[in-house]
Amino acid sequence: MAVCIAVIAKENYPLYIRSVPVQNELKFHYTVHTSLDVVEEKISAVGKAMADQRELYLGLLYPTEDYKVYPSHMIIVYYTPVCMFFILIENILLYRHTRYGYVTNSKVKFVIVADSSNTSLRDNEIRSMFRKLHNSFTDVMCNPFYNPGDTIQSKAFDSMVSAMMVQAS
Repeated sequence: MAVCIAVIAKENYPLYIRSVPVQNELKFHYTVHTSLDVVEEKISAVGKAMADQRELYLGLLYPTEDYKVYPSHMIIVYYTPVCMFFILIENILLYRHTRYGYVTNSKVKFVIVADSSNTSLRDNEIRSMFRKLHNSFTDVMCNPFYNPGDTIQSKAFDSMVSAMMVQAS
């Protein structure tokens, strides 16, 4: 389902970012921060008058396609009586990710990057993921030993996020 889940503070610094696979962590860190521009646009589009009645779920932020060229190449060799031909074929894989946003009343932002090859993922499932994430975040904030603004290091929060993440194969 989700390949990256991030919690971003009101001042736009990360409180928690987790991605699967771990090798793409920097890429997803960049992806989450580029999604914040779209989140800010959607928040400001609502307007000041409707701020109390706004929907916390921002919906689909934007889809993207990433191409990855594997360094391993396939070489096909053709032998003819006169000469030998080499054809080099690069392995290209297309990744499609969709980004969803959610903003709490205290302006803390949640971003979920989902693998869009999973066509069974519906809008109501994304909403329920954000509700679970918000409830777990509220539990972290209610912890008397947590200092607001620090990175989230709760084992309960981490296990809840792990349950939402797709298992890398």
